[in-house]
Amino acid sequence: MKIAVICANGRAGKLIEKEAVDRGLEVTAIVRSDYAGTAQKVLKKDLFDLTAADLEGFDAVIDAFGAWTEDTLLQHSTSLKHLCDILSGTMTRLLVVGGAGSLYVNPEHTVCVADGPDFPDIFKPLAAAMAKALGELRLRGDVRWTYISPAGDFQAEGERTGKYILGGEELTLNSRGESVISYADYAIAMVDEAVSGNNIHKRISVVRE
Repeated sequence: MKIAVICANGRAGKLIEKEAVDRGLEVTAIVRSDYAGTAQKVLKKDLFDLTAADLEGFDAVIDAFGAWTEDTLLQHSTSLKHLCDILSGTMTRLLVVGGAGSLYVNPEHTVCVADGPDFPDIFKPLAAAMAKALGELRLRGDVRWTYISPAGDFQAEGERTGKYILGGEELTLNSRGESVISYADYAIAMVDEAVSGNNIHKRISVVRE
């Protein structure tokens, strides 16, 4: 199975790439800068410069792109649009490292995590930008996409337990009432989904057991 990981130098991308390589998948790391990972192949190119030819032949493309500053938040939308445009009409699946702020907290799906009184103001612009990008992605019936939201507490240095609970559009808590997952366990869930392809045109979520 051939997988491309975009932004494989990032914190999430590194662990997703390593998880895929460790499972024996054929992995291409797509990076802008010097690369020191374990993927069998490397494509040094900016996401926005990628072409349809660059992504041809992959079973799945994993998008680990992130933008955090006020002047770059719009790139959550523009980057996804670009990837969707060059994958349009192909069988290649697009899996997106998403955010938790857009997960719903009520059965009617009218209130999101980011709407809550305890959601930090500093993260609200990022959550809004990622929610907008997800809304635009939902309209792309021409692309075989899957959007994977982490738990509310997404721990870069958290341990790899090897266990997670798969959820859907709503914020899911584990048996201890927690919404937490490490980047390492999230990487397991991402590669599981890349291999299985069980959730095309869906947003799913993951939380540590």
